[in-house]
Amino acid sequence: MALTPEIQQKVNTWLNGSYDADTQAEIRQMLADNQEDTLNDAFYRNLEFGTGGLRGIMGVGSNRMNRYTLGMATQGLCNYLLKSFPNQEIKVAIAHDSRNNSKLFARITAGIFSANGITVYLFEDLRPTPELSYTIRHLHCQSGVVITASHNPKEYNGYKVYWQDGAQVVAPHDKNIIQEVNNIHSVDEVKFAADESRIHMIGADIDEAYLSEVEKLSINPAAIQRQHDLKIVYTPLHGTGITLVPKILQRFGFTNVHIVQEQATPDGNFPTVQSPNPEEKVAMQMALDQAKQLDADLVIATDPDSDRVGIGVKNQQGEWVLVNGNQTAALLTHYLLSARAQAGKMTDQDYIVYTIVTSDVLGDIGRAHGVKSYQTLTGFKYIAGIIRELEGRETYIGGGEESYGYMIGDFVRDKDAISACAMIAEMAAVAKDKGQTLYEALVQMYATYGLYQENLISLTKKGQRGAEEIQEMMRDLRANPPATIAGSPVVEVRDYDLGHIRNLHTGEQFPTGLEKSNVLQFITEDGSKISARPSGTEPKIKFYFSVKHPLASAVDFDMVNKKLSDRINAIIEDMQLK
Repeated sequence: MALTPEIQQKVNTWLNGSYDADTQAEIRQMLADNQEDTLNDAFYRNLEFGTGGLRGIMGVGSNRMNRYTLGMATQGLCNYLLKSFPNQEIKVAIAHDSRNNSKLFARITAGIFSANGITVYLFEDLRPTPELSYTIRHLHCQSGVVITASHNPKEYNGYKVYWQDGAQVVAPHDKNIIQEVNNIHSVDEVKFAADESRIHMIGADIDEAYLSEVEKLSINPAAIQRQHDLKIVYTPLHGTGITLVPKILQRFGFTNVHIVQEQATPDGNFPTVQSPNPEEKVAMQMALDQAKQLDADLVIATDPDSDRVGIGVKNQQGEWVLVNGNQTAALLTHYLLSARAQAGKMTDQDYIVYTIVTSDVLGDIGRAHGVKSYQTLTGFKYIAGIIRELEGRETYIGGGEESYGYMIGDFVRDKDAISACAMIAEMAAVAKDKGQTLYEALVQMYATYGLYQENLISLTKKGQRGAEEIQEMMRDLRANPPATIAGSPVVEVRDYDLGHIRNLHTGEQFPTGLEKSNVLQFITEDGSKISARPSGTEPKIKFYFSVKHPLASAVDFDMVNKKLSDRINAIIEDMQLK
């Protein structure tokens, strides 16, 4: 495909502007090799600074993560900070993960902040994202940045922006920052010349302060003492978890932790996995194999920036199975509330938070313990928003979302795999202390509240046409909502973009009570919940399925689970999502 005039103009700007010689040589080589498709994709748009920051494939071009797109984003953020906090010292914290170029991008970002007269606290080496969130509040910063693309494939990198409460930016700051970034029209506007006197390196002291806060979360140290030799296999999947997870497990009192050595070294090429995502069994396989060999009790894996955690346990047949994000969120919530009640720590002000696409069993657990639960849009910045709103009046205990993110306590304002690993291990130790595996504890929990099963399908639609297809799918679902799904009538439609919930029986309509977001939910007569949501960070549209059925006894778990699995498959087939 030939270059359009607009793309050709952008290419010329990069060839003739203030870009380094290597970048310009690479573009010339692509032109010489007639790589029009590659050039089109690299330049057809500017890499969008979204509500959470930047994320994209690394390389040359306006639609790629590189020093220039990163630089323009940082300059826009600097301009907004200088407007927002006039006549005062502005401080920011910066962290990075193990990805290729992450350290370089962190240094460039620090240099631009410093060149704009902003004080920078830069981690000396890779650190988990939740520690960055903690550091912002600990050092009284107005903002923070972490260089990461979370669990995306190795070609990607990203740039997440945080505000002074340690949470990712929300309205009005997100839109205002985007406006400032869009106002930067040339790399010549970016102040790349660092003022080294304003850049302060941080490391061990912050680690110690953060780990001390995580230690305070422990509810059952006596059970850990009795079960200190609980056999844990841990993999950081070549990421930042190696810096703090072994330390926190040791500080909680666990003495029998085995690290998957082949995945212990931070490496942005993620050589042992296709994708460093603990949501996927293939990424967990090495840890599961080692657990089988050692006859371990628990497998834990964290993603490259250590905000997500995946776990594996042995089922009743002694086979290793993965516990999904909804199940882990439910287990953690059930443990936190029941253990706090047993320890006499509950108050009338306690509450939990979960997102609209997370299992409703969390709400059931909260109600059973007399604890309030709040629902938010997808993303921990919304959970942090609830904490901000209720601070001083109500007490946040924990929260989570289906995509393997959990936040326990409020000293971090983003999902935190470090504290989650510690509490998951404690939960397993408490179960073992009662003569149970964590799997048996899971089954018993569902026997108490009813069995929920969830599933997720992600349809990837790459490039310009893919983005259009995703929008078309959402438009069609809005214009022609299904009347029945897998034989069960749709009784309620929740449109978070229009901001209303419609009861199809009565015709009543009432507000969602949440910010607008491009999410649709269909609730059927049999209690199934189907959600459609385009991803904010990847070229995907996600469909979430949640079904439920009473569970009279733990003995019936496999039978009822199979029934629910069949129901989800029928929904997927009926909606033609295969």
